[in-house]
Amino acid sequence: MPAYAIAHLQDAAPHPEIAEYIERIPASFEPYGGSFLVHVTPHEVKEGSWPGAVVVIGFPGIQEARAWWDSPVYQEIAPLRSRHIKGDIILVEGVPEGYDPAASARALRDALPPA
Repeated sequence: MPAYAIAHLQDAAPHPEIAEYIERIPASFEPYGGSFLVHVTPHEVKEGSWPGAVVVIGFPGIQEARAWWDSPVYQEIAPLRSRHIKGDIILVEGVPEGYDPAASARALRDALPPA
């Protein structure tokens, strides 16, 4: 099942290290089957607040996403970003093929106390 690295980046100021990070990051995730799905493209906030930028990198699975994050190649370049951009980054599994949200709704209803 697919997995994703999702970053919500804020307060990015232009810096040569950020440019270097952007140049080098694709080579860090390609060996793990990663690819940019969203990369700092404009977004619409429909509810709540979401200042900053969004990055989504897709991977074949969570193991590949973890291996990329923990890889020496990525860990070497991560400070180029983290020294200059504040943000939150998560790794998350996608849903399996054929996922049925109705099953989740049924499980939620079954967990509710009797009315």
